[in-house]
Amino acid sequence: MDMDAITLSVIASVPEIIVIVGACVLLMFAATPGRRFGPLLFWSSLATVIAAAAATFALAGEPRLVYSGMFVVDDFSVFFKAVFYLATGLCVLMSPRYLDEENIARGEYYVLLLFALSGMMIMASGMDLLSIYVGMELQALCIYVLTGFIRKEKRSNEAALKYVILGSVSSGIFLYGLSLMYGITGTTQLTDMATALASGGANDPALMLATVFLVTGLLFKVGAVPLHMWVPDVYEGAPTTITAFMSVGPKAAAFAILLRIFLDAMAPAAEIWVVIVAVIAVLTMALGSFVALVQSKIKRMLAYSSIAHAGFVLLGLVAGGPDGVASVMLYLLIYVFMNLGIFAIIIMMRTGDISGEAIEDYAGFAKSHRGLALLMLIFLFSLAGIPPTAGFFAKFYILVAVVEQGYVALAVIAVLLSAVSAYFYIRIVMLMYMKEEARPFELALSPSLRLAIAITGAGTVGIGLFPSWFLDLAQGSVFPGIG
Repeated sequence: MDMDAITLSVIASVPEIIVIVGACVLLMFAATPGRRFGPLLFWSSLATVIAAAAATFALAGEPRLVYSGMFVVDDFSVFFKAVFYLATGLCVLMSPRYLDEENIARGEYYVLLLFALSGMMIMASGMDLLSIYVGMELQALCIYVLTGFIRKEKRSNEAALKYVILGSVSSGIFLYGLSLMYGITGTTQLTDMATALASGGANDPALMLATVFLVTGLLFKVGAVPLHMWVPDVYEGAPTTITAFMSVGPKAAAFAILLRIFLDAMAPAAEIWVVIVAVIAVLTMALGSFVALVQSKIKRMLAYSSIAHAGFVLLGLVAGGPDGVASVMLYLLIYVFMNLGIFAIIIMMRTGDISGEAIEDYAGFAKSHRGLALLMLIFLFSLAGIPPTAGFFAKFYILVAVVEQGYVALAVIAVLLSAVSAYFYIRIVMLMYMKEEARPFELALSPSLRLAIAITGAGTVGIGLFPSWFLDLAQGSVFPGIG
């Protein structure tokens, strides 16, 4: 590349540079013994996220394809990066009190969060399978470590080990699919892949095999059936703040590259992968909805809930087109608010000998903490898709996109399974309002945690009141070329 191209590339990647440099600076403070740098790490992490967000929005506008076509800054990547900043910022806000309760050294915790954020940002802007893979592995390696962060707990260690082993296998499968796709098309760049497939590559017998491997590698990241086995154990064993983070951030990043790869690069081969993804979507919704019914731990229940939601979002990928992509983007934005809101309340319950993880712990919650119980009701109703919450419109717009593409049977199945999933959310509401309080307890409140709950509550209610504005925002951020 000449100097002008290098300069343009550096400018386009300023947000990623801010996050990585910020993480490296924090790493030096984290290496210093003692706990006196805890507040500095907290505030510096928030400042880094805000600075990266400001740089990202400053670069929004005309698409910029840089680094020899491997990296793009467009409205699509900007939208997803905003989702990542929101998820990371809220996770940072929820962390100080929880880290104190668990007596976890703060240092590298925030550093790993920022490095994971940078990996997700690279995934959203990746226009080459290799750059996408680099971003995917960067965030995955950080999440592996964060999952096992409570080193004194066996379940945290076990969860990290399972995640590392299964994640490594899925990465190998994705790489094999990548190599097959390179052999078929002669390139790893998404736009060139689309051109090669449109000009005859879609007839290659090896394409089915390459598609299966790519789908398998990517669907592991979203916890879709039959690659969901890691989700319940990892969600339960990881620190609750990290469970909250991985339930929204890495999942949104995985859907970003699913949309890029299958609706851009592999659009000419849609007749091959649409059927595969549709079947997986239905199985994922069914398993997540039915297995969640029998869970007694709220983190495991939310794990299976996240599996069911992943299946629902996959319907937007099946629908395709601008409406399908926009509905997925809106769903993921809403999911950040309502899911992190639930986890913030779980973290508030973590005090003394109460973990807040048993569903029975919420019996009579409305009698002692009315305001928080109301917020939790809103989050649960939103996850269930009950109007007029934001979650209802998230599901509604995906169903509209699916029906408009003629997949009426898929829409009917999705509605029926949503009715099933509503039960395990409403069960918690019944416990909060209809049961006597199990035992008195004090909440682990902190100013930053209060702020996180306020933001998630405002987002869930606000999008529910003004869904069309946010849908227009998502529709305006769809990448070009979608037919």
